This record gives sequence, C-alpha cells and structure tokens, in this order.
Amino acid sequence: MLSFKKASLALVAAAVLAGCSSAPPLDNAPVEDKGAATANNGAGSGGAGQSTVGGVDLNNSAANGQGPVGVARIVYFDFDSYSVKADAQSMLDAHARFLKANPSRKVMLEGNTDNRGGREYNLALGQKRAEAVRRSLNVLGVSDSQLEAVSFGKEKLAAEGNSDDAHAQNRRVELNYR
Repeated sequence: MLSFKKASLALVAAAVLAGCSSAPPLDNAPVEDKGAATANNGAGSGGAGQSTVGGVDLNNSAANGQGPVGVARIVYFDFDSYSVKADAQSMLDAHARFLKANPSRKVMLEGNTDNRGGREYNLALGQKRAEAVRRSLNVLGVSDSQLEAVSFGKEKLAAEGNSDDAHAQNRRVELNYR
C-alpha cells in the first residue's frame, strides 16, 4: 500500500510540473481548409451570386515593397483570440494569389495585441496570431519560405487609448512585404 501511495504521489507531482510549463502552444491555431466548400457564391444565393472579391494585380507593379494593389493588409482578431475570422478569407485569398504568382516575394506577418495584459503574454498571443495567418496562407498554397511570422505584442499600437475601438484596432496581424 505504501508503494502505491508513493507511485500516486509521483504521478501527481509529474502532472503538476508538466502543467506549470509557461511556453504557449503555437501549433494549435485553428485554421480551416474550406477549399471547394466555399465556392457556393454566397450563402442563400442558390449559386447565382457574384463574387465580391476584386481583381488582384499579379504583375510586379508592386515591386517596391508593396503587396497586391488595392488589397487590405491587416487581419483583425477578437479579444484574447488567435482564430482567423471568416471575413479575412477573401483578403488572404488575394495575398495568396499574389505570392504564388511572385515566388521571389516575401511577406512579414507581424502579430500585435492591445495594451491589456502582461508583456510576455502579449508577445505569445501576437506570435500565435501571426502563426495562424501563416498557416492560413500555407493552406492556400503559399510556400513557407515566403512567410515570416513575428510578434510585437503590445509594443506597436495602431491606436492609443483604452476604448473598445482602440483595442479592436490593435488586435491585428499586418502583412508587410519585403
């Protein structure tokens, strides 16, 4: 009976120590590969809808550090989340088409957070956000060698202040072409 208690105590101690790890898991950002499932031309349209995705300049007209012309370069996130929202999909599709057409181009995915929370937590959350966007682009066929995910945490605020609007503008990943 005494050896059973020692073994149980050892298992509990090992579980507690394993649970105390402070390294955030970066490999489990949710990314959906909807592929052909999203080709329904809009919900409830019966297949008769028009695409709202604009054309993408696939030429090198954006050769001076720019990405695709006329396409937004910021993915926004919900509070304390690193899930890429569905409303960012068409923008990421346009960036993926541009990057696949220009294999020598590279993009820095810069993860950011709002100013709430500690420095280490926000650096980890910003990295998770950048990695989630990287994985989304990978699913769309972009080579990993064209992407670099970094985190600035709360160091590069887009909007100052503590309003909900300011916080929402700061929870983002910026795509910066090099």
